[in-house]
Amino acid sequence: MRIAFIGLGNMGLPMAANLLKAGHDVVGFDLVPAAVAAHAANGGVGAASLVEAVGGAEMVITMLPAGRHVEAAYAEIFAHAKAARLFIDSSTIDVGTAKKVAAASPVPFLDAPVSGGTRGAEAGTLTFMVGGTEAAFAAGEPVLKAMGRNIVHAGASGAGQSAKICNNMVLGISMLGVSEAFVLADKLGLDRQKLFDIASTSSGSCWALTSNCPVPGPVPASASNRDYAGGFAAALMLKDLLLSQQSAGDVGAPTPMGARAAELYQKVVDAGEGGFDFSVAFRWMAAQERG
Repeated sequence: MRIAFIGLGNMGLPMAANLLKAGHDVVGFDLVPAAVAAHAANGGVGAASLVEAVGGAEMVITMLPAGRHVEAAYAEIFAHAKAARLFIDSSTIDVGTAKKVAAASPVPFLDAPVSGGTRGAEAGTLTFMVGGTEAAFAAGEPVLKAMGRNIVHAGASGAGQSAKICNNMVLGISMLGVSEAFVLADKLGLDRQKLFDIASTSSGSCWALTSNCPVPGPVPASASNRDYAGGFAAALMLKDLLLSQQSAGDVGAPTPMGARAAELYQKVVDAGEGGFDFSVAFRWMAAQERG
C-alpha cells in the first residue's frame, strides 16, 4: 500500500520504518528536513511538502505534537489526498479535536494514539488505542499491526484519545508514587534493591516499578540507568496529564490525583527536567528532599 506518513519525529520515524519493513511504500514528510532525510535513509521516499506527500496516497497516517497541528494538517490533507481511503491520526490530542476532525473527514477516520514509547516504536510493539467505526478499524488494523503488538478498538471516534489520556493519567500517578517510595526508602536507610525485590513481587507492583524503575540498578533497561535519557519525556507526560484534566473538566469528573500529578510534573518541567524520561520525577523529588 502507498502510505503517506506525516510527522517523522522520535515516534513517527521508527513507526514509518516498520511500515517499510512490512513492504509498504511510505512517503514521509516532516517540517524538519533532517527527519525527512532519515526516512529516506531508511528506504522511504521523502517529500518536500505535506501536499506532495499525500498526493496519490491510499492511506495517510499522522503523528503530530498537538490538536492545533492535527487540525491544520488535516485541513490540507482533506483537500489534497484524493486517492486516500483511510486516515489515521496517532497523535495524542484532546478528545474534542479528535472528534471534530473525524466528523469533517471525507473518508473513514481513526484516532489511534499509542503507548510504548520510543523503544516500542522501534521494536514494533506499540499498543494502539483506536477510536472509529468497526469498518474503519477493520481497514486500518492490518497496517497498525506492522507497527504494534496490541491493537485495541476502544469505541467510536474519540475513544482512542480517551483511552490514552486515562491510561497515562494512571501511569503518571503511579510513577510519582513509586518515586516517593524510593525517596522515603532512602531516608529510612532501606536498600533500594531490597525495596524493589519486595515491592515488585507484592501489592506495590506496577509497570512504573518493574519496567521503568525510577532508580538506577534494579531494572537494567530503565531510563534511570541512562541518566534518564530517552524514553517518554517528562514534558510529554505533563502534556498528557493536562489533557486528562481538560477532559475531566469538560465532563465534570473528579480527578484529584490526576490534578496533583499534573502540578508536580509541571514543577519537574519547570526545573529543566522536561527533556528527560518521566521517571526523572525521582531525581527531582530527591533534590527537593535534600533541599
